[in-house]
This record gives sequence, structure tokens and C-alpha cells, in this order.
Amino acid sequence: MSKVWFVGAGPGDPDLITVKGRDLIAKAGAILFAGSLVSIAATRWAGEACEIADSKGMTLEEITGWLIEKAAQHETVIRLQTGDPSLYGALIEMVQPLDKAGIDSGVVPGVSSAMASVAAASESLTLPEVTQTVILTRVEGRTPMPPGEDLVALARHQCTLCLFLSITLIQKIQSDLLEAGWQKEALVLVVHKASWPDEEVIVRSTIETLYDDCRAAKIKSQAMIVVSPTLGARTWSQLKKSKLYDKDFTHRFRKSVELQEKKS
Repeated sequence: MSKVWFVGAGPGDPDLITVKGRDLIAKAGAILFAGSLVSIAATRWAGEACEIADSKGMTLEEITGWLIEKAAQHETVIRLQTGDPSLYGALIEMVQPLDKAGIDSGVVPGVSSAMASVAAASESLTLPEVTQTVILTRVEGRTPMPPGEDLVALARHQCTLCLFLSITLIQKIQSDLLEAGWQKEALVLVVHKASWPDEEVIVRSTIETLYDDCRAAKIKSQAMIVVSPTLGARTWSQLKKSKLYDKDFTHRFRKSVELQEKKS
């Protein structure tokens, strides 16, 4: 029985694909990859007889039609998507036609560009007593935001914000963040093509200088914008430490020093 797999190719570096994704590529009879965002190198594990096509010029109907057609010819068909298929990946729009056609499908998660971006900059999305919340979102452009999800409303939480698909709306981002109560000196991280070999660009900026810094770096597409009170923590002289490794903290795998001394 044939099966169509939606595989997350990760943020760019082919080596960041999961082992399961790599193994599926190796046995696939047909692969449709998102060429505008996914490197062709991500298909390097495919067999010589595998049919490989680029979907960057296709409509949604053409993509799903291709997947249905190849599922009639091959046991394993792959739709290779950037990052993780469940995040801004039109996953449900593609799965529904497969369901109607009676074709089985599955999803293999991938590394998101949000995680790859903070990894590239050696930053952390969360810190004890600083923020424990991460919001993955985008700024309203051609796709409207649902009520209550505009950037001003989300930014008022003062937690970590990972902004996808929003690099062309920097001036709106600056305005919305300031309206939400962020200081103009607040740090911002922008990473263009996170993990892409020889193409990754890291910009460390502030809300006030964000537009000018991105223009100077010529970043116009494929960029993750991270706004967070955790940015720059590597240089802080005072840092709240995690309780997980605290010698005075007990959990089910380790007793605190105090309890150990009582037992002895």
C-alpha cells in the first residue's frame, strides 16, 4: 500500500534532517521538494531511480495532483518541506485531498528555523525568572491575523517572540513592539537562512535600529526575527540558575545535598 510522507527538511543544512526523514528519502520512489525554500541537497540520499521534482512553480492543486499521481505508482512518496510541516506548511490543505482519494499519509517533524536561528547565535529562548514562554507567530501582511493575535496584543506579554515570514514588515514590527511597551533599546536577533552553508547571516540589533541594520545587511527574505528579554544573556554578570541542577533541589533522580547529609 502506498503512503505519502510530509517530511520536514529542517531549516537549511541537509544534515539537520531527522534520521527517519533521511531513511524515507532513501527508499522513496518520488520526491516533491519545495525548491524555493529547501535545498536540493536535501534529496541527496535518494536512489538513482527516484523521481525528483521541484514544486516552486506549482499551485496547491498541482502539488496535490502530483502527489496523488505518484502514490498510484510508488509505495513511498515524499513531500519535502522546509522546517517543520506543521508550522506554516499548508499541511492540512495538502492532506485533505489525499484523504478524499483514500491515500494514506504521515508526517515526519523537522527542525524549525526558530530553533536553528537561536542555535546559530548561541542564544536561549527561555531563562528562569526571565521568560518561560515562547510565541511563534507572524506579522499581518497578505494573510490576515485572527482577532486577538495582532503583534501588539502578543508583544504585551513581554516574552520571547519568534516572527516568521515578516522581514518585509520591519517598520510595522518596530512600531507595534514600541506600542506594546518594549523599550527601543531592546535587543533583536535576525537570522537569514539559518544553518544554510555559506549563506547564513546573523544580525544583532535593537528595536530602534532594526530597519537600518537589516537594510545594511541586505536581508530581504527568508529571515527569522527573534525579540526576547533573554537575548544577550551570555554576557550577563547575574543569572538565575535552573533548579534542575541546583544542589539544594530534590527531584526523582537526585536528592538534594541536605537530604543526602541527613541520610548519612
